[in-house]
Amino acid sequence: MISVVIPALDEAENLAVLIPRVMSTLADLAGDWRVLVVDDGSTDDTAQVVAKLGAEDARVALLQHRRNLGKAAALDHGFTQVLEEGADVVVMMDADGQDDPAELPRLIDALGEADLVTGARLKRQDRFVKRNTSKLYNWTTGRLSGAPGRDFNSGYKVMRADVARDVTPMLYGEMHRYLTVIAHQAGYRVAEVPVEHHARMSGSSKYGPARFWRGFSDLLTVRFLMSYENRPSHLFGGIGAVCFLLGIGVLLYLTGVKLTGDAIGGRPLLLAGVLLTVVGLQLTLFGLLAELVVHARNRSNRAGA
Repeated sequence: MISVVIPALDEAENLAVLIPRVMSTLADLAGDWRVLVVDDGSTDDTAQVVAKLGAEDARVALLQHRRNLGKAAALDHGFTQVLEEGADVVVMMDADGQDDPAELPRLIDALGEADLVTGARLKRQDRFVKRNTSKLYNWTTGRLSGAPGRDFNSGYKVMRADVARDVTPMLYGEMHRYLTVIAHQAGYRVAEVPVEHHARMSGSSKYGPARFWRGFSDLLTVRFLMSYENRPSHLFGGIGAVCFLLGIGVLLYLTGVKLTGDAIGGRPLLLAGVLLTVVGLQLTLFGLLAELVVHARNRSNRAGA
């Protein structure tokens, strides 16, 4: 079963056109299918439009949030529901009409060689600023994560049910931008298929400039979790040890200066040595405490199993 999850915020006009196009494409594919629209606190007629289409075809469903929780939360709840319904393939796409439903068969076919396939918008129909900031974002993401890809932020993705199940716990904040990275770090095969990208059908984008700063912060979070989730002391303990040794080295040097009869009380280096020593010790202890948390979590998981 193919389940299409569409997060939407005030996209009534676009959904009235997009959903029938998605249904038409799915009808040409073999197997059962569903379309789930997650209304993320819309104030327009989004819910009414989806409800009307659902009354005409029971395979179109609506999941409503009482208030705006964000795209990641919408995908989290959408993935959870379609997986409970038995989805074999999960599709995510935006509600603004920029993703072309006609490309869906090509993305699904690519699952033969990958577990998650991204529809790469190599020729974007967006404003100059948005196109170029996206290029910078994709370049940075690729360098920091090591994941292959040219369009990590594309909201048009197809994945196997196992991938959707494993990435769902990470869907919060702006983490939906890093599904490819998360899946790659988890050992799944990821791929991209170039797709046609259209201009927004109507309305305006719901994302402002702040998304780039939030997205970068979440990229660092993903990088940390993927590398140090089960060994936090390797990061904090390593940095702490370097700071502590530098601090001790500085203090030993100043001790030698003091023994020669020179005053060291007014030297900024004394403050730096003390600060490095204290910070290094604190980071080392913080890493050990984090290890205790990881150990307790693993014991709890084993006991629950």
